[in-house]
Amino acid sequence: MIDEAKLAKKTIFSFEIFPPKKTMPIDTIFNTLDELKGLNPDFISVTFGAGGSENCDNAVAIAKRVKDVCNVESVIHMPCLNMTQKDAEFVLTEFQKAGIENILALRGDRVEGKEACNDFHHADELISFIRDFDSKRTDGKHFTVFGACYPELHPESENVFTDIDYLKQKVDAGASHLLSQLFFDNEKFYRFLERCRIKGINVPIEAGIMPATNKKSIERMVSLTNAVLPKKFTDMMERYSDSPEAIRDAGIAYAVDQIVDLVTHGVQGIHLYTMNNPFVARKIYEATSSLFNVSPIF
Repeated sequence: MIDEAKLAKKTIFSFEIFPPKKTMPIDTIFNTLDELKGLNPDFISVTFGAGGSENCDNAVAIAKRVKDVCNVESVIHMPCLNMTQKDAEFVLTEFQKAGIENILALRGDRVEGKEACNDFHHADELISFIRDFDSKRTDGKHFTVFGACYPELHPESENVFTDIDYLKQKVDAGASHLLSQLFFDNEKFYRFLERCRIKGINVPIEAGIMPATNKKSIERMVSLTNAVLPKKFTDMMERYSDSPEAIRDAGIAYAVDQIVDLVTHGVQGIHLYTMNNPFVARKIYEATSSLFNVSPIF
């Protein structure tokens, strides 16, 4: 289980990975994991997919390998919008059997052509469900529950105030650690942190950083997340988008610049969206690793 007291004494450094496509064998991710574990992350999160409990097997197998073979704590995603309560109980039982102790509780994305199950409408309902599941366990253990947050407003939220209210509900329900969606303007993240602290949200909040190594993938993610692109960033993308190597190197440099600024201002952690690219993760680690021994401020 993640030792939050230990992490409170340093700036957290963590990764996100995703399972290979269903048409690919699961072991295609193993080389990526072997490279990432050498970068000394505090934990690695594993995405689950929004479709429901049918996505469980690969995600569990990868999260288990992260913990048992790589000797790195794993955090498994659990999106609930397309799960019934029976599905959720099955998934939690599978996590328990696999020895997985950390869950990122999510509402999850709507799946085109698929009706939501309506047992869970928001992530705080899943968090409460997990806590109820924990209360019935006989092994004396419990899950550490993470939540997600949007520094620049969830796409379906009315305004920043209701967004923070919903986030507070997640924390009150039992989320003890928050991972932010990607952003490219640090000032927006700092304002978000201020609103959180004013609201009484005092759990660790990690800044989500995605290196911009591919213009199309960034455009797609921005369309899903409401992230604002600063002029400095868009100028970079336009200048180097015709050269895969140049946009990769420029994207790495931009991410490093973000991270240096964030750690300098005392953020509690950096959650790197690796896109399963260990080369990019290593370059960023090499440029910033010495920064993560300092204590956070926020």
